[in-house]
Order: sequence, then C-alpha cells, then structure tokens
Amino acid sequence: MANISMTEVSLMCHPQSDAGGIEAIDVTATLGQGGEIELVYRITGAIEALKIAGPAIPDRVDGLWKNTCFELFVGNSEDKSYLEYNFAPSGQWAAYQFSGYRAGMAQLEIRAPVISTAQSGDVLTVSVRLYMPDIAPDADLWAGISAVVASKSGEISYWALAHPAGSPDFHHKDCFALKLKARSGP
Repeated sequence: MANISMTEVSLMCHPQSDAGGIEAIDVTATLGQGGEIELVYRITGAIEALKIAGPAIPDRVDGLWKNTCFELFVGNSEDKSYLEYNFAPSGQWAAYQFSGYRAGMAQLEIRAPVISTAQSGDVLTVSVRLYMPDIAPDADLWAGISAVVASKSGEISYWALAHPAGSPDFHHKDCFALKLKARSGP
C-alpha cells in the first residue's frame, strides 16, 4: 500500500486585508510517496463578488498572483532554497525555484499540474494535482499554502496558514507552517 499523508487546514486572512465577503478558505493537502501532491482549495462566501478568470489554455504564465490564484511554497529547514507554485482557476500555472529569500529566482521545470475548478452555490473549489521534484528526499519539508483573492471591485485579500508581522509576504519562512514528512521516512 502506498504511503499517503492527508492534512486539512484553514487559511487566515491577513489582518491588513479585507476578506471581502469570503467566509473561509479551507485546503486539503494529500501527499503521496512518489512526490505527487493534491491540493483542494475551497473558498466559501460571496463567490459572485470575486474576479475569477474563465477557463484558458493550461499553460505556464507569469504574474498570476496579480489576480485570484492559489499558491504553494515548499522548502526544507536545511537550507534557504524553496519552490513556489501558482495555480489560477483558469487552469494556468507557474513554478519557480529560489536560492534564498526572494533571491535567485528561476523557472522550475516541472510536469504541468492538472487544475480543475467547480462552483456550487457559495463554494468555489479549485483542485490541483502536481508532481514535486525530489528536493530533499531524506528531509522533512515545510509548506506554505496561500491564496490571493481579487474582487471585482479591485480589492485584494491575502490568505495563508500563517502570516509574518507587517505586510503580506508568502515568501517569508513564517508562512511555511505545514510540515510534510520526508519521502524516505516512515
């Protein structure tokens, strides 16, 4: 049987952001032994007030964080490098690697994630399945799960597992609040 780990978490709106009618953002993260991860983001609230891009060609696109998008940051405690993934409800995505805090940014070559979006009443669900590179097979990884939510009125709210003091900053290590077990571990 495959070693699979599932975690459910709730994101918090940054104190300097207006939630804009969003009541909650809950995420289920399922990590498989082979490095695959499935994330299911569920936004509950005034979905009709959100600015959400319609379906597009599922391609790599920079700047997704300027509109409604969902993010995953992954790093380990042994060094300062980390990975960033952006997922838009449209199916577009981006992936980057950093050598340190906001430093040494480069495109991360990965297999394209599979993104699907569904809405039912006041719940928007965005599901993502991706394969992470083997960045530290013997180390526990730390993940930051976050969301940028744009409204049709132009407001943007920032949601994460944890926020550092000051302005929203998903790259800050304080946001890396979810421990993922090492692949080679028990």
